[in-house]
Amino acid sequence: SQVQKIQGGESFTAGFTFITVLSSVCGQPPLNTRIVGGMVAPTGYWPWQVSLQLSGKHFCGGSLINNEWVLTAAHCLDDLPDGNLTVSLGRQTQNGSNPHEVSRTIARLISHESFNTTTIRDDIALLKLSSPVTFSNYILPVCLAAPGSTIHSGEDVWITGWAPGETGAGGLPDDLMEVEIPTVGNRQCSCHYGVGAITDNMLCAGFQEGGKDTCQGDSGGPMVIKYENRWIQLGVVSFGTGCARPGIPGVYTRVSSYMSWINGVIDTTTPKQPGYVPFKSMGANTDLSVTCPGLTPGGESFTAGFTFITVLSSVCGQPPLNTRIVGGMVAPTGYWPWQVSLQLSGKHFCGGSLINNEWVLTAAHCLDDLPDGNLTVSLGRQTQNGSNPHEVSRTIARLISHESFNTTTTRDDIALLKLSSPVTFSNYILPVCLAAPGSTIHSGEDVWITGWGYLSERGRSHSDVDSGIHYSTSTFTNEVLILQKVSK
Repeated sequence: SQVQKIQGGESFTAGFTFITVLSSVCGQPPLNTRIVGGMVAPTGYWPWQVSLQLSGKHFCGGSLINNEWVLTAAHCLDDLPDGNLTVSLGRQTQNGSNPHEVSRTIARLISHESFNTTTIRDDIALLKLSSPVTFSNYILPVCLAAPGSTIHSGEDVWITGWAPGETGAGGLPDDLMEVEIPTVGNRQCSCHYGVGAITDNMLCAGFQEGGKDTCQGDSGGPMVIKYENRWIQLGVVSFGTGCARPGIPGVYTRVSSYMSWINGVIDTTTPKQPGYVPFKSMGANTDLSVTCPGLTPGGESFTAGFTFITVLSSVCGQPPLNTRIVGGMVAPTGYWPWQVSLQLSGKHFCGGSLINNEWVLTAAHCLDDLPDGNLTVSLGRQTQNGSNPHEVSRTIARLISHESFNTTTTRDDIALLKLSSPVTFSNYILPVCLAAPGSTIHSGEDVWITGWGYLSERGRSHSDVDSGIHYSTSTFTNEVLILQKVSK
């Protein structure tokens, strides 16, 4: 068989190193300002769409994810007959002139090692082009949904391809087709296909009344959504029952589940990684309330857990009063609205950061062997000895240190405090964004630290919140706390 099945190589963290390489161009087709739907896709609207061709005939779709790799479905490559396999990029029509078309043969053809032709699980594959392509208005990569992305039932997504029309009647259309359809939650989808058939690595989409869906010629093609001016690929066209039948959604491979596999296949020693962008549905996930025979009751889940993060992502890390670019000493009021002061009997002893409307992140060593006293959290505080018109105080409802915190090595030095009641966000009280899993930071990055630490190693505490000069990183260890105190 032509198909090579390999396991991931480079680690999750290493894969993230190059996420930003393509993020400046991915998912931003200059000719597509689409808001509402149509049928025939205008030229250049979907510049990542590719046509897989066998002996000059289209048989599956795919998507360009960098300048030499194409993402498609593993079932497209299963038991391929002999023939000249090529990838057509920038193609608009299957029977006519394609002035922007570029073709490549295949250097490597890799299906997921766990692809199962019976269950159609892990239906994902990668094709390496014989040589890199040059980006243009008509050939550009799509962004990929990052790990942890969530999508609720009812989100409007776009699918593209050269499949037959409704119910699969007739031959392939001449021109690239597009359709906008709503997503269907996995629980509801499981009720259609049978409990256990739809896994967390799959997505479903389609109208309840049918009429619009993917079909055979669309297999391997992208399901995309526009988010913050970028098009993000959420799914790969995988399987369905018929084409566009009422009540039967199409099933897609969930792209966000496969970043480590994709990065393990693509050479991670050079900056060729796709652009990964997180997508988060907002609001309640109505699919959790769907029930049918054999389906266990819904409840809080990984997807639901991210709902609050989505809400906060629009406000976290964006203090309206802080346009700081270069450093200073005393921080102007409102510049660091997540900074909190932990107080014992009215005296500051440690800092922390607000991460949502009722939780504060701090260091575990701050809470180790605390003497008796009234423990409070001060938010919106500017000075330790003066007026604080924007200050709000809370007592502590829960105090949780990491279970592996070690006072000798100071490893796992992290803790959470739950406030006695939620706070209301303002210009002076806002949450900070947290670095996502797999984030990397190299030596020499400029960072900011804030607090009311000592002015010298044996000196007095500063009365106003200190913007702490901004430091260049060296090796990140617990020396950061020492640097903060020494430098101030």
